Amino acid sequence: MATALRPYKQFFPRTGNRVMVDATSVVVGDVTLEDDVSIWPLVAIRGDVNKVVIGKRSNIQDGSVLHVTHKSAAQPEGFPLIIGEEVTVGHKAMLHGCTIGNRVLVGMGSILLDGVTVEDDVMIGAGSLVPPGKRLEKGYLYLGSPVKQVRPLNEKEIEGLRYSASNYVTWKDDYLDQESQTQP
Repeated sequence: MATALRPYKQFFPRTGNRVMVDATSVVVGDVTLEDDVSIWPLVAIRGDVNKVVIGKRSNIQDGSVLHVTHKSAAQPEGFPLIIGEEVTVGHKAMLHGCTIGNRVLVGMGSILLDGVTVEDDVMIGAGSLVPPGKRLEKGYLYLGSPVKQVRPLNEKEIEGLRYSASNYVTWKDDYLDQESQTQP
């Protein structure tokens, strides 16, 4: 895991307990990975010009790209990337300078742009585009390019958001246990 974590200027990624970062991924700069986060193969996370925070029990799946927007006169805080707890980010998603609440599913191949805010308990369907500055309200399914609110989530779907995060924690633990048994 050590080679996957890289400094940028004065910043070095910080990790909580039982974090997994696949050796083929790159995590650079001002990045915080809280407890039980899993970063799967071929993920790029760049906290070079602003910060990235990934909350507990969240998973970033294969091929995803996470980046931020720098601070400027027009945007004094820039756009950091803040991901809440128990978030599942599907394969090849692109997250850029957005804020994601807790228990969110970002579908495979989705793109979330600067200034997007996703409230808690949201599902974003595969291949969706969330344009800059858009707010996705709590408790809904969103689909499309550009994304549209489709319908409220039912209780089973909301529970499925927790279930997905929990599954990825279990799989991450299996990978970490296997890795510890195969190291010389």
